[in-house]
Amino acid sequence: MAETFRAVRIEESEPKVYNSSVQQRSVDDLPEGSLLVRVRYSSLNFKDALSCIGNKGVTRNYPHTPGIDAVGEVALCTDGRFEVGQQVLVTGFDLGMNTAGGFGQYIRIPSDWAMPLPDGLSQQESMIYGTAGLTAGLSVQGLLDAGVVPEQGEILVTGATGGVGSLAVAILAKAGFKVVASTGKEEQHPFLLGLGAAEVISRDAVTEKAERPMLSERWAGVVDCVGGLTLSAALKATRYGGTVTCCGLVGSPELQTTVFPFILRGVSLLGIDSVACPMVRRKQVWTKLGSEWKPENLDGLTEEVGLDDLQEKVGAMLKGKIHGRIVVNLDK
Repeated sequence: MAETFRAVRIEESEPKVYNSSVQQRSVDDLPEGSLLVRVRYSSLNFKDALSCIGNKGVTRNYPHTPGIDAVGEVALCTDGRFEVGQQVLVTGFDLGMNTAGGFGQYIRIPSDWAMPLPDGLSQQESMIYGTAGLTAGLSVQGLLDAGVVPEQGEILVTGATGGVGSLAVAILAKAGFKVVASTGKEEQHPFLLGLGAAEVISRDAVTEKAERPMLSERWAGVVDCVGGLTLSAALKATRYGGTVTCCGLVGSPELQTTVFPFILRGVSLLGIDSVACPMVRRKQVWTKLGSEWKPENLDGLTEEVGLDDLQEKVGAMLKGKIHGRIVVNLDK
């Protein structure tokens, strides 16, 4: 085991001014924990990008190493839960938020944050999914648990070019649903059709006439990654007995609507959280992500970068210039 390793380090050089660099770190500097993991891959999520620019709602204290996802091999486990050399996956909990995360070649965490790498997935593939894939999978499972089936009609995915949205499109298509993908990026229509979307519409088409208390019934279910007006409009256009999952706030954290969709059409609104999701539920979804839900074109969703190229991608993500997933190769 190496005594030092490479890691992204975000430092506050002066009040509210944050700088990113790749530094040599010591394993001894890592927080306490029963599990030490040699990280091979991570991924870039919007929460990571916020942590990289000093968002105190994500990370309270700096210097800090972001990265809410990590996969690699066990270097040391003091409680016997895992064997040295075993491949493990970590997403969510406090990793990369206030605990040094996956943008470093080593992490040390409580062992109950980790799970064995799911069957059917390579380390790289698990990070093409990452937190975004788990969130998308939890959304799809939520629709299924609510009784939504392909025969009931179209499923809307909003914010469809993002990490969660693009994976939701691919998973739903693989599961046999007719997917309508919504995006504000017209140039990405071929990308979404290639993932399996049956139709691509503009975000304006979703929110058209959204000021009305109800809209014409269209969606059997919705995976909403946007929030705000988009979520409100989706609720109003969901068919009788349909289910809408909510996992994002890139549009707005506020929701202005009436009770009409709920009491006139029996629509259900289901919140999706992947950070503190119980391990039993995680394993259920990850098993499907490695088997029946695994898209044939999973590799087509991703771009791979090394630590030295990561800051450029952070800037692009914050400007809405990223589609699909960014995988971070810690050995690149």
